[in-house]
Amino acid sequence: MVFAVFFFILALAQPRWGYEWEDLKQEGVDIIVAVDVSQSMLATDIQPNRMERAKHEVADLIHLLEGDRIGLVAFAGSSILQCPLTLDYNAAKMFLDVLGTDLIPTQGTALGHAIRTAVKAFSSVEKKSKAIILITDGEDHEGDALAAAQYANEQGVKVFVIGIGAEEGAPIPDPERQRGFKRDRKGEIVLTRLNEVVLQQVALSTGGSYVRSVLGDMDLNKIYLEDIKQRVEKKELRTARRKRWQERFQWFIALGLVCLLGECMVREK
Repeated sequence: MVFAVFFFILALAQPRWGYEWEDLKQEGVDIIVAVDVSQSMLATDIQPNRMERAKHEVADLIHLLEGDRIGLVAFAGSSILQCPLTLDYNAAKMFLDVLGTDLIPTQGTALGHAIRTAVKAFSSVEKKSKAIILITDGEDHEGDALAAAQYANEQGVKVFVIGIGAEEGAPIPDPERQRGFKRDRKGEIVLTRLNEVVLQQVALSTGGSYVRSVLGDMDLNKIYLEDIKQRVEKKELRTARRKRWQERFQWFIALGLVCLLGECMVREK
């Protein structure tokens, strides 16, 4: 009986020796979020303002990601790659935190430039598993958004566009004037308005979708879960190898059972 108990205790310790290598494959989608950082994003028709609301929504999206790589592009009159594609979501949030209207000195809304910068940020030449989420409140000042969308489509990139702002437009805060707004040469307050026709065409021409955000809810969670996850094909993002140790507790259970059986046979005699 003593030996049986001894072997059972060893089995509970789950002894392991010997191992084999196991390949772990991680699949997902590459997502670039392009955020408008022009001064019009300081408008307060969406609280606390369009910029802060957009950053909050993108942060929620990053928290929701499931093994997908994410990158960030900031754009106004030009565009920059703010954060390369990464699986390090904490790093992505750090890059997101520093987004602001002073990041790009050239003002305006260069949608085409932003789309091209985002497309070039994808490292893979495969024409699949790529999505751009474009968040903007302005018009296409450069006039080449549709050409850029066609370029994205040729590279297998779907563009999902979120237009942010009230239908009637909103005044643009002027950082140089306390509680003041930007004015044109006639002294009239400048209003920023969406060119929804262009934004819709950009999305539809790439197989993406367009959402208008009036109250601040950008539906990023819905776009990710229902559009990107369901409609964008996944690919293998990385492969890792790990040791899988062989469990040997079964041997000790068997020895314990043999000891119990032997004990019973001895007692019967």
